Amino acid sequence: MISFSRSSFIAIAALILLALVPAAGLSQTAPSGLKVFLSGPEASAYAADLGFVVIVQNREEADMIVEINPAPGAGPIELLFLGQGKFQGKKDSLKYQPAPGEKPEDVRKGVSRLVQLGLLRFAAETPAAARIDVVLQDQVKPTAVNDPWNFWVFSLSANGFLMGDDVYKNQEWFFSASANRVTPDWKIQMSGSYVLNHNSYDYEGFVYESESRSKSATGLIARSLGEHWSIGAVVSASSSTYNNQKLYFTLKPAIEYDVFKYSESTKKQLCFLYYAGPETYHYAEETIFDKRRETLWKQALTVALDLIRPWGTMSVSLSGSHYFHDVTKNRLELYAKLSWRIFKGLNFDIYGGGARIRDQFALPKGGASYEEVLLRRKQLATGYSYYFSVGLSYTFGSVLSNIVNPRLSSGGGTSISISM
Repeated sequence: MISFSRSSFIAIAALILLALVPAAGLSQTAPSGLKVFLSGPEASAYAADLGFVVIVQNREEADMIVEINPAPGAGPIELLFLGQGKFQGKKDSLKYQPAPGEKPEDVRKGVSRLVQLGLLRFAAETPAAARIDVVLQDQVKPTAVNDPWNFWVFSLSANGFLMGDDVYKNQEWFFSASANRVTPDWKIQMSGSYVLNHNSYDYEGFVYESESRSKSATGLIARSLGEHWSIGAVVSASSSTYNNQKLYFTLKPAIEYDVFKYSESTKKQLCFLYYAGPETYHYAEETIFDKRRETLWKQALTVALDLIRPWGTMSVSLSGSHYFHDVTKNRLELYAKLSWRIFKGLNFDIYGGGARIRDQFALPKGGASYEEVLLRRKQLATGYSYYFSVGLSYTFGSVLSNIVNPRLSSGGGTSISISM
């Protein structure tokens, strides 16, 4: 039997997996082409224009690394071409100087053209050269890139699980939907889910039924402010029988600072994410503090470090939060993951975390029955929690890059984004 907490984890994992799926519409390139890894905050905007190369997801797989480094203000955008493998030692650089008042879309097209020109001489040394033609621009009709979806990606998911025998029956239902729009300057993410778990037992003629439900809707908007700063906000609404929440709602502005440049997010990040705002609770049962509803103000700070190296990745985050009306009501959470690359696609993973918990406001005054304790249908009082996992993971499939805007991905103080 899957408990409510595990169902919630499945819902979160499903939404994360949806965000990691590459956008439809990019055609795969034959593996005989030049393998290129793009680095920089504008990288995702150029991948679709490079049909004559293979965009790879990991730096060590690339024949050529292209670093796109925008300068602050109206300075030139520098392009670095660094060879690996059979192109080891070969390098080049180009610069694009935006004209005064030039539109961002025109700047993107100009940089994309230079990226293509810079890669052509290296692609000429691969089998893909037989399929490349050079055509003067004034000999063809320019075609503007027109995305009918305006960069929006939508997803729907529905899952059901049924099992039983003469004395036991179990039903689990999971529904989710998401809508995401990610560009170098903006990140908009919206998602919702519904989880139902129902069990019934027939023991010596006595039928016991148990049910847990949770609903949630979350939205994130983030705006890029240069190479180190981002601002945004998170809005969330949910209900959960496990958490004694008839309704939970929050709207929290957030600000993030990355010690390193965001353009280096494919190699390293050290982010400080701060948010503060109200949380409104409507409880299903009266709490141990004699509350049926209340609004509490909360602030949180997360420090998250991501390192991506040829041998693998390492991620660590430390989050602290407390409520303004009583700073003794607080929580401290630590998360860490180490992924060691054994060979291409195969990783040895170790991850775990723990929390020091001092902010359980929603515990029901009536406590939990014996059955609810055994079935984990209600949250119980605790001072800490922990988890640990070790195992192997294998990744295969599309070689197309999955480069996204990394801003405000520190999870609002509870998790961090891990680049693989």
